[in-house]
Amino acid sequence: MKFYLTTAIDYVNSRPHLGTAYEKIAADVIARYKRLCGVETRFLMGNDEHSQNVFQKARELDVEPLAFCDEMEATFRNVWTSLDISFDDFIRTTEDRHRKAVTALVARIIEAGDIYEGFYEGWYCVSCESFKQEKDLVDGNCPVHQNPPEWIKEKNWFFRLSKYQERLAEHYDACPDFLQPEIRRNEILSLLDRGLDDISMSRRGQSWGIPVPSDPESVIYVWVDALINYASAVGYGSDQALFEKWWPADLHIVGKDITRFHCIVWPAMLMSAGVDLPRKVFGHGWVHWQGQKMSKSLGTVIDPLEAVERLGPDPLRLYLAKEIGFGQDGDFSWDRFEDRYNVDLANNFGNLVSRIISMGHRYRNGRLVVPSRETGPLSSIATETVESYRRSMDEYALHRAIATAFGLIDATNEYIAAVEPWSVAKDTARADELDRQLCDMVESVRIVSTLLSPVMPSACSEIMRRIGFRPSGALNLDRDGMWQTPTGSERQLEQAGPLWPRLAPERVTPAVKGSKQKETKTMNEDGKQVESSPEPELTEASTISIDEFFKIDLRVGRVVAAEPIPKSQKLLRLEVETGSGVRQIVSGIAKAYDPEALIGRHVVFVANLKPATLMGIESNGMVLAATDSTGNAVLIEPEDVERAPAGSEVR
Repeated sequence: MKFYLTTAIDYVNSRPHLGTAYEKIAADVIARYKRLCGVETRFLMGNDEHSQNVFQKARELDVEPLAFCDEMEATFRNVWTSLDISFDDFIRTTEDRHRKAVTALVARIIEAGDIYEGFYEGWYCVSCESFKQEKDLVDGNCPVHQNPPEWIKEKNWFFRLSKYQERLAEHYDACPDFLQPEIRRNEILSLLDRGLDDISMSRRGQSWGIPVPSDPESVIYVWVDALINYASAVGYGSDQALFEKWWPADLHIVGKDITRFHCIVWPAMLMSAGVDLPRKVFGHGWVHWQGQKMSKSLGTVIDPLEAVERLGPDPLRLYLAKEIGFGQDGDFSWDRFEDRYNVDLANNFGNLVSRIISMGHRYRNGRLVVPSRETGPLSSIATETVESYRRSMDEYALHRAIATAFGLIDATNEYIAAVEPWSVAKDTARADELDRQLCDMVESVRIVSTLLSPVMPSACSEIMRRIGFRPSGALNLDRDGMWQTPTGSERQLEQAGPLWPRLAPERVTPAVKGSKQKETKTMNEDGKQVESSPEPELTEASTISIDEFFKIDLRVGRVVAAEPIPKSQKLLRLEVETGSGVRQIVSGIAKAYDPEALIGRHVVFVANLKPATLMGIESNGMVLAATDSTGNAVLIEPEDVERAPAGSEVR
């Protein structure tokens, strides 16, 4: 089996931004998934260098256009390398192999009688280098770049696009999955229904570009030139054997704003030249910043390297692939990015790995041996997870596939809370039971790491190393997606630092309105003052009014991390998911609860309590608990966490 995957090639007049990176990351996840499935994969990316914007930028910098493109190639490759993009080929439209392909394919179109000379007069958007019809404009502006196009008139060569309207419609009828998602397909069908006009395929009086074979005074229009890169990269016009092996492309991944070129113009060109059409085009959505599409011309861009420098490539890859439904628009903000890092990685996946390895070392010195005891419920959950993951990935529902893998993480956390290995470890007669629990937890993490390896390749490789799994050769989903705990097999766990160190939790917690404030002394258990912090002073200790009661904001939270506070026998530091973020709460329940037993449990907490500092650690809220007959804490929990999840209001 083979799979040929491409992305749109990029103008090099400026550095790539996060919106551009999103497309490459999504494509890379698909390419890595195909390789995980054992499919021979060719993943193409590249640069579009015959743009007039590129030519103009080079002139502004007083350098030759090709020299400028050479510099920008290094810039683009550096960004893609930093994001761990595993492309197999990188095409440049100034390469000789591309020039040969463009000349050959345009010559075939000319031979078919589909090129004629005429005059073009109309709107032209310089930013996207695209001819615009009046009906395409929004308030007189380009709908993509939101600037007014130029009115131009010039003698050009035209491609008989209208000739292929019926054949294109027939192709869409015969191949309903040719364009995905459905909303993009409907847009193109609507264009076909309105009728197609012939399009200009050349520009006159420009030297930067590939000459029209029959007219050296004209260069081939940049979009016609650019589209042919998909064929030139696999040998069209230069290496017939390579072309026969890889063409047609299995998947073009492009932005939703350029599906018209890829799903009308490009197929019509191929029909004219007698070349097979690609099998599928996927038009993804945009990444927004403050409600606007990321665009160099609009100034709404984020450098992906800035995000990598903050948290690393894997958290960024996860955020973009998981938080944005593939095919839909999504939004990026630094707050949301850092919040999901804490919730998904530091407090969930990373904490799970650390807990399991810690228990493995505490109870078995890091060496696990699979007992003969029957496997627990995680094996069947993992099997179902892999099947669901496959279905979603095969449908290019990347976000759904990743959510499925995180479902196995949640199931493993719930399993730990249910079986309480720390309690089992106290009974030597239950040694086999503990061994099976630990081995099942590790195996579940191994399968999760396999499923998430296309998304977070470096981190998942490190997790596998820490849990003692060293695959022979490349990962393979058929083999490594299977539950593997044969009796007597061993795993040596390795302890190391946190995979994803937690970021500082949120600090915004409003004080109770109307309360007076006084300074109180915060003491450690030896009675020494460590720091002062304000706390509310209640004017009536015995009773409060209903209005005063309703000032208290009680919420449900889910504990995602818990650890003892050094030098304290009573206090635990908790990190509680609130439904809108994660906050740190210090709670005096250490004598009643093992920290590991708290992970995944739902609690009720006071959400608008003024921050206080206990043992040098800021606490943003208070967990509610009753006391039993011995004076130990008993947590107050919602009866049904499905109906009252984290963030639910308690009234």
